[in-house]
Amino acid sequence: MVLRIIIFLLINFTGLFLGGLFTQEGVPSDWYQNLNKAPWTPPGWLFGFAWTTIMICFSIFLSVLWKKIASIHFIYLYSILFILNVIWNPLFFYFRWVFIALIVIAFLTYMIGFTANKYKSEMRYYNLLLLPYFIWLIIATSLNTYILIYN
Repeated sequence: MVLRIIIFLLINFTGLFLGGLFTQEGVPSDWYQNLNKAPWTPPGWLFGFAWTTIMICFSIFLSVLWKKIASIHFIYLYSILFILNVIWNPLFFYFRWVFIALIVIAFLTYMIGFTANKYKSEMRYYNLLLLPYFIWLIIATSLNTYILIYN
């Protein structure tokens, strides 16, 4: 179990690192700084804290789920979640495709909810580990939507 958690932590934090490569340049850019942002936009430090917490919880969830349902479906599902999570940053910050980024983050939010619902009988209270991810994605989707509408 510990080995699976470590593996998922390494994969998930690698994904965050890859996405973060685009955020580093994007956040201080004139383009992003001059956007009309939602009044509820969290302070910058909260993003790092939130994603660290999310990825720890998500890695534990994944390690338990993998043990319970080790199958090709798990690999497909995890691959979709991983790709969606990584590609949002370059879509939003590098290409500045705010609408496409919104579609991606909305789909990622849906997929996290779908995952919790699909495996509710197998995962029971472990589904609570997805709650920080789901809540953060709802907030992030609202921020992306605000930027799309007001810019």
